[in-house]
Amino acid sequence: MDWLVNLLDPTWWLTLLGAFATVGVLAIIFAETGLLLGFFLPGDSLLVAAGIFSSSSVAQGMGITPLSLPVLLIGTPLCAVAGAQLGHFLGARFGRRLFDKRDSRLFKREHVLRAEEFFERFGPAKAVILARFVPIVRTFMNPVAGVLEMRAKRFLLWNVVGGVVWVESLILVGNLLGHQVDPKQIDTYILPGVFLIVLVSLIPIFVELVKKRRAAVSARVPTGTDTPL
Repeated sequence: MDWLVNLLDPTWWLTLLGAFATVGVLAIIFAETGLLLGFFLPGDSLLVAAGIFSSSSVAQGMGITPLSLPVLLIGTPLCAVAGAQLGHFLGARFGRRLFDKRDSRLFKREHVLRAEEFFERFGPAKAVILARFVPIVRTFMNPVAGVLEMRAKRFLLWNVVGGVVWVESLILVGNLLGHQVDPKQIDTYILPGVFLIVLVSLIPIFVELVKKRRAAVSARVPTGTDTPL
């Protein structure tokens, strides 16, 4: 199981990639959003870690090559959007055949069903944006949107909005942490930082769920005032 723990550890990835860490982050973000098997790759935590290690003092203290903040801020949104567009294209092109495979360690049909439920519950636009902040759903939402025939132009619009907000917010928070905390204690801030951002991003989802539940309850309440004689 050590290999699985390493795959989920953003610091392990950045150390492994060394001088190519910046390019590696771009590639991982593309794969995590565009390829079904990329769902196990670190997304949120990697972006926060990348922002943290764009601080030269922190990176040098951890023995990691500093990442380029300008390249991250420009390149990662492009990769996130391009990856999602690829996922949408594959879903639209191959339909449900894309998911026609047995469950394995790297594929669970429940992930697809979860993304479909998310899409149906929030509607196309909100689902594409909000899914960016929900691990696993983030990966499967894109092909599911294609399978459910969300038009490519409409998907691109909300894909860009969600991708830019997701990527830039996590990187900038990471960069802020990198300049504010002790480099020797930076490991203790990566996961809490990710958790806080994801928690804040989930607030609109909870609000939407409460609204829909109240609407459903109201619809079930009789509106007539007539009583039988």
